[in-house]
Amino acid sequence: MADADDVRRLALALPGVEEIASDGFDFRVANKGFVWSWPERRPGQRRVIRTDIAVLYVGDEAEKQALVLGEPDLFFTTPAYDGAPLVMLRLDQVDVGRLDELVTDAWRMRAPEELLGP
Repeated sequence: MADADDVRRLALALPGVEEIASDGFDFRVANKGFVWSWPERRPGQRRVIRTDIAVLYVGDEAEKQALVLGEPDLFFTTPAYDGAPLVMLRLDQVDVGRLDELVTDAWRMRAPEELLGP
């Protein structure tokens, strides 16, 4: 199954990607985040950066709901992300091939046209 090192390797292989310094991982293209570690927040406690869970940009609410409802073992969301086109992915439940597709899709939705190619 996948882990934070796989996320890092896959994200950095894409054009124009930069890694932002963080306690986990945080990748951007054209200053737009597309995959990062989940900053879990629990009431009355400090935020915990979870490198076993990736937050992915998915483009819109319909895609988000399709993933969360269709594959609840892999994807989930929290009230903090209500209205945002983001899902959380359990890395230990996904294989590297699927992770590659998800990271690449997130990158495509955030990358400027000149990086996308023909």
